[in-house]
Amino acid sequence: MNRLLLSFQRIIILLAVVVLSTGCARGYLPSTSFNPWQVVELPTSATLSDVAFVDDSPHGWLVGKDATLLETQDGGKTWELRALDLGDEQSSYTFSSVSFVGDEGWIAGQPSILLHTTDGGKSWLRVPLSAQLPGAPNTVTALGAGTAEMTTDIGAIYKTKDGGRSWQALVQEAVGVVRNISRSDDGRYVAVSARGNFYSTWEPGQDAWQPHNRTSSRRLQSMGFGKDNRLWLLARGGMLQFSDDNDYEDWGEQISPEFSTSWGLLDLAYRTPNEVWVSGGSGNLLYSADGGQTWQKDRAVEDVPANLYKIVFDSPERGFILGQEGALLRYDAEAAAAAAAA
Repeated sequence: MNRLLLSFQRIIILLAVVVLSTGCARGYLPSTSFNPWQVVELPTSATLSDVAFVDDSPHGWLVGKDATLLETQDGGKTWELRALDLGDEQSSYTFSSVSFVGDEGWIAGQPSILLHTTDGGKSWLRVPLSAQLPGAPNTVTALGAGTAEMTTDIGAIYKTKDGGRSWQALVQEAVGVVRNISRSDDGRYVAVSARGNFYSTWEPGQDAWQPHNRTSSRRLQSMGFGKDNRLWLLARGGMLQFSDDNDYEDWGEQISPEFSTSWGLLDLAYRTPNEVWVSGGSGNLLYSADGGQTWQKDRAVEDVPANLYKIVFDSPERGFILGQEGALLRYDAEAAAAAAAA
């Protein structure tokens, strides 16, 4: 009887080991075989918001909280602080967006500030904004000579064709306070509500935003457009989804790349049509080489003591990850190419 009981206990233990091993295999991602990201030392501890370059040149600009403005002349390897005279309340401004086409660039931020340059940033002029502007500038997209689109933090969309002297409202009503708002290359927008309980879309020619229910009980964190203009979304609890085709309500399966962890996913960006990077809290960075079907984890950046808020690729060879308290990672195309050839 004792032998039978002992054998039964051993079987239970073995089954438990198998279950735990299976759970670990499914719960923790394999590590990437390479790390193309380099930590860039900055002369600031301000949380960063956005980065843009003067076309394909190595000349670029980085913006963030406390009116932080940095300039690079070497493709982002080194950065220098640039000071702007914004009056007594300068430190209260947060620059949230920067965009360039050629030498013409724009910076948008809160509380209610918009800057414009036509000489690559040698000089920045403040664009007067109406006191009746619904919300504060949130994003700005340079589109050509004197032309740009600006959104506000409550989802109003405006367009200028004369360098900011006049603006045309593209939607009749704002969508409400937004958590994030993103623009596709062909001019469509998607916005996540402040509480993450629904999202809205807008296309050129529409008078108003179109609301959509979220895809699950999990609140939305962020949304955007992929290289093929499909939507992607990140939700609480480390979940992500990709839309099917160009349908705003037809979604693929829910994906939890590393469901054993509790940290959140904060942003997603495509380097190429198939290569996807996802950043998260506490220096977490995920990588997929097949459009999100399988995932790996870049553990070489886990020592970065910061949440990684935003990923920006302005070309397959140049990208950055922006984080809190001055954390900046630069994509090293040479290191990536060497790893691929190895």
